[in-house]
Amino acid sequence: MKVTDHIENAAGKTLFSFEILPPVKGESVQNIFDAIDPLMEFKPPFIDVTYHREEYMYKKRENGLLEKVTTRKRPGTVGICAAIMNKYHVDAVPHIICGGFNKEETENALIDLDFLGVDNVLVLRGDAIKSEGRFVPDPEGHSYASELLGQVLELNQGKYIHEEITRNKTNFCIGVAGYPEKHFEAPSLKTDIKYLKKKVEMGAEYIVTQMFFDNDKYFEFVEKCRKNDINVPIIPGLKPITTLKHMSILPSIFHVDLPDDLVDALEKCKDNEGAREVGIEWAIQQSKELMERGAPVLHYYTMSKSKVVRRIAEALF
Repeated sequence: MKVTDHIENAAGKTLFSFEILPPVKGESVQNIFDAIDPLMEFKPPFIDVTYHREEYMYKKRENGLLEKVTTRKRPGTVGICAAIMNKYHVDAVPHIICGGFNKEETENALIDLDFLGVDNVLVLRGDAIKSEGRFVPDPEGHSYASELLGQVLELNQGKYIHEEITRNKTNFCIGVAGYPEKHFEAPSLKTDIKYLKKKVEMGAEYIVTQMFFDNDKYFEFVEKCRKNDINVPIIPGLKPITTLKHMSILPSIFHVDLPDDLVDALEKCKDNEGAREVGIEWAIQQSKELMERGAPVLHYYTMSKSKVVRRIAEALF
């Protein structure tokens, strides 16, 4: 079932969903099941599975020279989606990214997902490689999420690469990312919303936001979207703080602000256990207000660790 159908069928009730990471290469899919099992009693209608681009490592050759080798530390998104759907009978939402993939590889992944009965994809540009200062697309791939969105839409119309005739039409419900505090590369929030509107006009059917810790920024973002005729569901993405390091790591990596009240409370904590309790309580209060204001779904970034999110869900659902 499509994400938008789940939201419509909920008839105004806020749904619960979450995102997981594929296990590191060589680890068992049981790691994923262990993270999902504690959250299933809260009846998530769909579960997101992230996709990870390539990274580089240098391997020493026999002649002493270093060879640049491409590797993926977290493969298996397509297989994990199949495992989730088979075991839990809920919809899996794979992330599809530009970085590290050419158009043909993307098409093959989408064909596999269609064969598996996956109804939804979340289309993202993806991040730059850690060793590079900026995002560099595959020479035969996409530079922007809007281009990737266009490829998925073409498959939905039966248009495949290297094919001159119309083939089987896929029927993916396509989600895109939104940034209540703007994407860090965008010159302004106004510009960011302009490009978001373009994706919706192309055919994106829902939006999932970057994490935020100040609900006012989400509400203001939704209001600005509506004023710009962006009327698809806007799902808030939430990340509970679990360590003191998150005070510096999250703003640095994800380009988000922490409210003064949250920072003040974290600074009083003596250890990570105290910070985790502050983070859980903050997320609970955030979630309650979002529910009261009619958020269609509360979507949690679990990082495949479910204990904290389970405590939050117990207080809400």
